[in-house]
Amino acid sequence: MPTHYQWRGSDLILRCHIQPGASKDEFSGLHGERLKIRISSPPIAGGANQQLIKFLAKQFDVSKAQIAITRGETSRQKTVCVKAPRSIPNECEVNKS
Repeated sequence: MPTHYQWRGSDLILRCHIQPGASKDEFSGLHGERLKIRISSPPIAGGANQQLIKFLAKQFDVSKAQIAITRGETSRQKTVCVKAPRSIPNECEVNKS
């Protein structure tokens, strides 16, 4: 059973490991029991969090308001809620049961 995501009704909860300052925004497989996401923005003044929200909104075809960092605001280890995603990118290794 996957540990990097969980469905709560129609919402997707992702356990992520963020790598800020990367060359581009992308999913990068699993990092232990978390989904690794590389973000191009450096972790200065919340820039990486803002870029993460923008990246996830585009990938899951939702508005930025439908993405919430629920845990780990200042950490690389984050929990993110995607409210009612309209699409699921293959690279994030998530299945809807």
